Amino acid sequence: MSSGVPARVAAARILDAVAHRGRSLKAEFESALPALPDPRDRALAEAIVFAALRGRARYDAAIAAWMPRPPGRRDGALRALLWAGFAQLEALGLPAHAAVDATVAAARASGRAHQAGLVNAMLRRALREPLPEADPAAAWPAWLLARLREDWPGDVAAILAASAKPAPSWLRVNRRRGSRDAYAQRLREAGIEAVAEAWPPDALRLERAVPVAELPGFEAGDVSVQDGSAQAVADALDPPRGARVLDACAAPGGKAAHLAERDPSLRIIALDVDARRVRRMQEAFARLGLDIDARAADAAAPEAWRRGETFDAILLDAPCSATGIVRRQPDVLLHRRESDLAALTALQARLLDALWPALAPGGALVYATCSILSAENAAQVRAFLDRHPDAALEPLDARFGRDTGAGSQRLPGEAGMDGFFLARLRKR
Repeated sequence: MSSGVPARVAAARILDAVAHRGRSLKAEFESALPALPDPRDRALAEAIVFAALRGRARYDAAIAAWMPRPPGRRDGALRALLWAGFAQLEALGLPAHAAVDATVAAARASGRAHQAGLVNAMLRRALREPLPEADPAAAWPAWLLARLREDWPGDVAAILAASAKPAPSWLRVNRRRGSRDAYAQRLREAGIEAVAEAWPPDALRLERAVPVAELPGFEAGDVSVQDGSAQAVADALDPPRGARVLDACAAPGGKAAHLAERDPSLRIIALDVDARRVRRMQEAFARLGLDIDARAADAAAPEAWRRGETFDAILLDAPCSATGIVRRQPDVLLHRRESDLAALTALQARLLDALWPALAPGGALVYATCSILSAENAAQVRAFLDRHPDAALEPLDARFGRDTGAGSQRLPGEAGMDGFFLARLRKR
């Protein structure tokens, strides 16, 4: 049986790498978690990291208030250990003796035996008194806060609060293999409670995340994990039967798969610029039993792959700032720079302009991002419409979020879903 110490060691090392050395959270998980042989340790390390990153403003306030000399630049590993300990006690509610003892042991196992007493004292103080309050905005870079206040002046507090909470887990039932109601019954029989909202029609929401290995029929392709906002894309595009469909930036492939599950007559090409991600898409499509043409290609350079093809429907889920999914990717707040925004908006415009000639007259292009910034969303669409007089914006109804006048925006946590933007453009 695992002592839980390896999970704490891994969590602290991941936190240090992400917060202090600029490493990607996804990359760190991919390299560190497989080294933990016990699946319970992998799950615990992941939970600690997410909780610590979401709560780091409060945990830094405690470190500043309770330590005579808070950790400096060279003491990132100590700060990460303390974050991990506070997260176990506060956010995860783990038993106090286990959280404290295992984290102190993790300090020793990490080569920081000289700081084990300090870690023990700090965590035991957290047992005796509440952590100091902290402004949720403290975790957000100043330039991004300024953008939020400009774009959503009445919603900033709600955005910050929603982004600091764990996201519910959403499932997409493969309607080719059974109904949503039937799958919800299978979940109940497995002791997993799910909520079926009126919309999206294939979605089930789990308030408690469940490892995919515990989901009935996952390996057989009966169900996938996909947020409700992402599932809304299929309704926004709504291609006609038998249509030729292009998913231009498709990885990890969930949206293309959803379209194919809904309508087997669609002829779908799924592109991604990264060949490794294309291979993962192909594996996902195979699990679901879907015939989708997945290709490694740059959607912004259609001369290399298009071969004169035109499409009845195009989905462009564009690279973006990911500011709508901070609750799922909390390292966004550590790594995103204001200079990134100019590069991203330029790429988004280039993709839109490159793909528009591939859309057949009368066809629809859906532009989507998981951003909540106007520069990537409504402003991007308005600029596109100015450049392309043969493009017409088709408003989406209230199910898709707030009408911005140039697309629909859902803010983080609204209807339990991720922050997401959608705009449907019709070629005249």
